[in-house]
Amino acid sequence: MMHGNTKVFLLMAAMTALVMALGWMLGGQGGAVMALLIAGGMNFFAWWNSDKMVLRQQGAVELTPQQGGDLYALTAALAERAGLPMPKLYLLPTEQPNAFATGRNPDNAAVAVTQGLLRGLSREELAGVIAHELAHIKYRDTLTMTITATMAGAIAMMGNMMLFSGGRDGRGGGLGAIVAMILAPLAATMVQMAISRAREFEADAEGARICGQPQALASALSRIAQMAGRTVNVPAERNPASAAMFIINPLGAMRMDRLFATHPPTEERIARLRAMGGAGRGVGGAGPWGN
Repeated sequence: MMHGNTKVFLLMAAMTALVMALGWMLGGQGGAVMALLIAGGMNFFAWWNSDKMVLRQQGAVELTPQQGGDLYALTAALAERAGLPMPKLYLLPTEQPNAFATGRNPDNAAVAVTQGLLRGLSREELAGVIAHELAHIKYRDTLTMTITATMAGAIAMMGNMMLFSGGRDGRGGGLGAIVAMILAPLAATMVQMAISRAREFEADAEGARICGQPQALASALSRIAQMAGRTVNVPAERNPASAAMFIINPLGAMRMDRLFATHPPTEERIARLRAMGGAGRGVGGAGPWGN
């Protein structure tokens, strides 16, 4: 597995190249230089603030130990088993069952779960989901995921701007602007796909080891996939570049959402977890979490 810092460096380099290409199409050499300066600012911002921005976009509310109650205690127990500091815990005000992790390193990490997740899963299944997100933190995927979401969204926006501003001086106008509008967000999404598909399998396997219940995580993925398809996650729909961060693709209500479908097939993820065999010493318990 590629070292976390190397992945982030390559990601930033790829995103910077995309921004410079758009800048060249908009304004030639001067536009490329300006785009390089913008990309540098984007990279700096994404490194330090992208996690906060994503949490804000999703309407996340931080939970104290008192507010989090049993959820906080469960997360703390799983973090200890994973050898990680206790992450900040957030609640997302949506009925779609889902979750994601963010933060630039394990000491500055956060786990966010939705109201729908708490209502729809058993304690064992919830433990599996949280363990999956802790695995992303342990593997330092969270910085890569969050930076990708932030910069891919910015590149998609720049691509859309090409259609309206590219033709003013004869550069990138007409067909070229339309092609750029399509290819820029697509290229950014291809970077997301290359990262997110592999990391989901790795996080599933490590999450199963952390919680000690591969079958519970498999059951959680199945239940989330079924329920998520019937519930609209409005903040995620408004910010589709963040879709790769969630444990299950949160998109589905809007026509262009398929462009951002970065997750591997849920059926394949479940099959790999089932193949891991029986449960070990799990953290959780029987019965629905929300009852």
